[in-house]
Amino acid sequence: MTSDTLVTLHDTRVLRCAPDGPALDGESAALDLIGDALGQDAQVVVVPVQRLADEFFRLRSGVAGAVAQKFVTYRLRLAVLGDMADHVAASDALRDFVYESNRGNQLWFLADEEELDGRLRP
Repeated sequence: MTSDTLVTLHDTRVLRCAPDGPALDGESAALDLIGDALGQDAQVVVVPVQRLADEFFRLRSGVAGAVAQKFVTYRLRLAVLGDMADHVAASDALRDFVYESNRGNQLWFLADEEELDGRLRP
């Protein structure tokens, strides 16, 4: 398993999660990531889209909301990185959730590192 890495982008401490880590599938997994991030004084946690459990993409499961709420509670930003086009195309509710999330500053769904860099650039 590849380990998570801490980097600084534009004066922001970013914890980049490895693609082959445990699935982000609920509050417990979110709290594990939050604990790691706080332990390293990170401000943003970047999770590859492949680490999201299938339930995350089904909004009625409550997983996405629970995960997002944990990050908000602990004042950490969460960025999901990767291609979600198939999931978004399959669900109007998910498309709207992604759109609204990307308008804010707490939860972002981004295509790649370049988009992340743009969000963090002052």
